[in-house]
Amino acid sequence: MVRGFGPWLAVLAVVLLLSALRLRTLAALVSVGWLIWCVWTWIRPGRRSNPR
Repeated sequence: MVRGFGPWLAVLAVVLLLSALRLRTLAALVSVGWLIWCVWTWIRPGRRSNPR
């Protein structure tokens, strides 16, 4: 269960680090990019096998 949170915690750490370094625009871009990636992996069509 903890393994699933690894990428989320890593992105959160990067965003907090960039924010602390006053790179808030870059932190916002990372956040938006991560959100878009998460939404894409959720809504993308799954690989369907065609049984014959």
